[in-house]
Amino acid sequence: MQKLILVSATAAEIEPTLNYLEGQNSFKWNTFLLEKVQITVCICGVGMYHTAFELGKFKGEHYDLAINAGLAGSFGLFAKGEVVNVISDCFSELGAEDGSDFLSMDDLGFGKQHTKIVKPADLRALRDLPETTGITVNTVHGNERSIEKVKKRYAAGVETMEGAAFTEATNTLGWKAIQLRAISNLVEKRNRSNWNIPLAVKNLNEVLITIINELNA
Repeated sequence: MQKLILVSATAAEIEPTLNYLEGQNSFKWNTFLLEKVQITVCICGVGMYHTAFELGKFKGEHYDLAINAGLAGSFGLFAKGEVVNVISDCFSELGAEDGSDFLSMDDLGFGKQHTKIVKPADLRALRDLPETTGITVNTVHGNERSIEKVKKRYAAGVETMEGAAFTEATNTLGWKAIQLRAISNLVEKRNRSNWNIPLAVKNLNEVLITIINELNA
């Protein structure tokens, strides 16, 4: 039996998948038992430190696959509702200011700023999804000037608050991993009336359920 860990910042982002699993499979604590796959659910909370801390609790455990599922902002490459596979990420704020310049961890010699999934999964359900890069932030961008700066610095496709921490943690733990994100909004001056969270959640969970069924086939 394959072991899968499903990681999400909030239960709301994966609620349709949780409802799907509860409707047809046995459940014990935070684990669903299917015919060919066991799924552990980790609701880690929003942000990098929550993600790293919660995944650190699983040190010494083996999972055949980890999936980070959630919403993301798009820097214009992807439309609202589109689901993407984030294969590399970046701790974009980690570094130091030197006047008007930004010094990354690489520049400072204290570590690496960029991280890439070392053991990507090869699933049919992923083959039609666009692959992209992400940045991970503590403060979601909503200022036009700072958005232009970060777009020039990284040329990333999406912005999240957990992705790089998930990628680095799963690499350290030696797990295969997928960072699956659905676009809920554009990265722009904050305008919640222009978001479409229901569509993003719907499309994200359709892909998630397809992946689960593929693993359980």
